[in-house]
Amino acid sequence: MKTVLRLTVVGCALAAASLAASASQELASKKNCMACHAADKKLVGPSFKDIASKYGAQKDAVDVLSQKILKGGSGTWGPVPMPANPQVSDAEAKDLVRWILTVK
Repeated sequence: MKTVLRLTVVGCALAAASLAASASQELASKKNCMACHAADKKLVGPSFKDIASKYGAQKDAVDVLSQKILKGGSGTWGPVPMPANPQVSDAEAKDLVRWILTVK
């Protein structure tokens, strides 16, 4: 019984993680992130995979990157600036960053 319960809990956790990843990818599409970014290749901006690789070990990555989403930025990835995204809430920006940091 304990083994079945553990497997059920693990299965639920994996399903929740999968739903969260899917929901964040949908949010990225909804907020037009995918117009300039792709999961695994550079478009106008860097790939999510490259962003995750560069910032994954940085302790304040969620805060730093969510501010870049909200306020825009330039110079980190080359000469093309990232525009501010006022249509994205602070909570949405943090959710997006948490998802981006999981892209492998």
